[in-house]
Amino acid sequence: QVQLVESGGGLVQAGGSLRLSCAASGRTFSSYSMGWFRQAPGKEREFVAAVSWSGGNTYYADSVKGRFTISRDNAKNTVYLQMNSLKPEDTALYYCAARSFSKSGAYSSPARYDYWGQGTQVTVSS
Repeated sequence: QVQLVESGGGLVQAGGSLRLSCAASGRTFSSYSMGWFRQAPGKEREFVAAVSWSGGNTYYADSVKGRFTISRDNAKNTVYLQMNSLKPEDTALYYCAARSFSKSGAYSSPARYDYWGQGTQVTVSS
């Protein structure tokens, strides 16, 4: 069982930056691959970024590539999402998710994740 708590969301102007954090409970954090997803009102949840259990592999949605960076600190049981050059279309509720490292399937599929946080709101004003 893994519990995830996101933080770091807020209101920022276009072009600004935010860093989201996701703190995980449990001793086996390093055995989970981690992902960030987002959901805007009236839209489906969409993949943002993912990182493998070791941190050695990262994956990004085309819409955030070059602007967002995902990283993890297994010693602190935390995964981060550094968001730069934010745009109004990045406005959404951002979720952290965990999946067992042994699970196969696309990192971009929400269905492949076992645990979810409650989300943190990011609002980008124009």
